Amino acid sequence: MNVVALAGGTGAAKLLRGLCQVMPPSQLTIIGNTGDDLELYGLHISPDLDTVGYTLAGLIDTAKGWGVAGDTFHARAMLERLGESTYFALGDRDLAVHIFRTERLGRGGSLSAVTAELAKQWGLACRLLPMSDDPVRTRVRTPRGWLAFQEFFVRERCEPEVLEVAYEGAARSRPAPGVLEALAAADAIVICPSNPMSSVGPILAVPGIRQALAERRDAVTAVSPIVGGGAVSGPAGKMMLAHGHALTPAGVAGIYEGLLARLVIDRRDADWAPALRDRGIQPIVTDSMMTHHEQEIALARVVLEAFR
Repeated sequence: MNVVALAGGTGAAKLLRGLCQVMPPSQLTIIGNTGDDLELYGLHISPDLDTVGYTLAGLIDTAKGWGVAGDTFHARAMLERLGESTYFALGDRDLAVHIFRTERLGRGGSLSAVTAELAKQWGLACRLLPMSDDPVRTRVRTPRGWLAFQEFFVRERCEPEVLEVAYEGAARSRPAPGVLEALAAADAIVICPSNPMSSVGPILAVPGIRQALAERRDAVTAVSPIVGGGAVSGPAGKMMLAHGHALTPAGVAGIYEGLLARLVIDRRDADWAPALRDRGIQPIVTDSMMTHHEQEIALARVVLEAFR
């Protein structure tokens, strides 16, 4: 069974790690969010692609949920000494990946080609694609004005009120090579439990991708990142409320209107099952929290079983 997954960062990476344990990784294609990408110190940084890659390669710092395990931060300390802003923490080994990516891009390589090269170096058996080779950047409007996503998420620690979320450059972008073909050929399409606004939203904003999912609706299952009336992690709650979506499985379904055949929800949200059925979406009720590896595997099995 060929599976395509739309993925953001930490929550997605956990589910993807589970999927790689219960299916042949060679049959998994991951379409990663690049709306979080940023340019810092002259380097092109792709946080979500790297988090997925590090996780599947066994390199991730599990305590932080980002970066490379056991990394040092000597370069960051020197940059701080030189007066540079260091709000976005880059470990030394992590920094090497960004240097590698930037050097390849500077020689004319595409983001998808560089991502494929990194995936090979990391030993990934699955296929990892950026959503687009074109720059798409998630912006957050706050009472302080517009902020780049990482400014809002890391520097400001998600504290400002969210008034609006936008995807700069999306209208001019195109899906990366292989993205639409993978969606058309997939037996199963999974929308991972990522922030619907800042992780999945940018992917769907790339022209052609949302339509491709709508045309394959019967093959699409999403996993809700909202459990018990709140986001599992991150600013999904603030962002959803700012756009009029309730912090419920029905609110998640509203964001993915016209795209889903099934929505996996936590047992704590089982009362929302009838509302999902009224929308024509099959609810799948299970334990959806992934606090340890066995839960990642169990949830991955539930997701795959939905397609059988």
